[in-house]
This record gives sequence, C-alpha cells and structure tokens, in this order.
Amino acid sequence: MNQAELVERVAKKARISKAEAKRMVDIVFNEIEGGLKEVKKNGSAAIPRLGTFRVTKRAARKGRNPQTGEEIKIRASKSLRLKPAASLKKAAGC
Repeated sequence: MNQAELVERVAKKARISKAEAKRMVDIVFNEIEGGLKEVKKNGSAAIPRLGTFRVTKRAARKGRNPQTGEEIKIRASKSLRLKPAASLKKAAGC
C-alpha cells in the first residue's frame, strides 16, 4: 500500500474528503516522526498497535565494490529498526 492508497482508505472509512484524509495521515506521520525524538533520549520508543522503534549500531566492516571487485571500507553507522507489535504480525500472518 502506498500513501495515496492509505489516504483513499482513510477517506472511505471516515467518510471524509480525500483532502481532509491526507491532512489527517500527514498529521499522524508527523507525530510519529516527532515521537522518534524519544528514541534518541531513551534508546527506544513504543507506539501501541504499531511496534517499538530502536536505534541499532552497525560496526565498521569491509565490503566489495560490485563493479570493480575492489575491497572497500564501510564506516560504522546507525540504523532505525522497528519491531512490529503482535497485532501487526498477526495481521500479516507471521
């Protein structure tokens, strides 16, 4: 599902215009983004029915340039991970 499909579904379920549904979807995503600042402070942030976000660290490592086969160094990095809530796993059949 892409964002346009999500907006359409919200509009249909809530019986509102697509423009209003898009504003609502944007508000929800903006609030989730704002809530992720908590991850920085606490190491994780849980959103009920969605899951728990946390930052993971990836160590520096060696890799290969696929075009030349040359060995390259890949710097250490951080990544945002989502552990889905049980209700999402169940909905996906996991």
